[in-house]
Amino acid sequence: MHHGLRGIQAALERLAAEDADAGSVADAARAAWLQIAAALSPIIGRQGVAALYRRSLHLAQAHNPALAAAQDDTAGAADFSALRAALAGQTSGSAVAANNALLDTFHELLSRLIGASLTERLLGSVSDAPSTDLPAQDPLP
Repeated sequence: MHHGLRGIQAALERLAAEDADAGSVADAARAAWLQIAAALSPIIGRQGVAALYRRSLHLAQAHNPALAAAQDDTAGAADFSALRAALAGQTSGSAVAANNALLDTFHELLSRLIGASLTERLLGSVSDAPSTDLPAQDPLP
């Protein structure tokens, strides 16, 4: 997987290891997903990102039932607030595991769609350490 996504996963794991609450983990995960959407939207479009995210949620929830609550995002925008809420309702360790599984699934689907090399280049702008104080962005349609 791409260095940036591994970095995000590692940063979330560090938060959990430092006894951060699930809300903090969920905030960092949402910030990371906003960065991913911002990096990919110019290439595959906002609707493309939203569709890929929804498909990833659908697939990942089979092994991570905590993600089922995030499916509520499918009716509207993928501003990742439903994901944040779903993760915040878990333990911090469970939230990290669920988000990491979602990231892995997303990466795998994107790689199958556009190829591993292009996926790596597109996600190169995603920060290794998600920030929870990113500016608000318009929700995806």
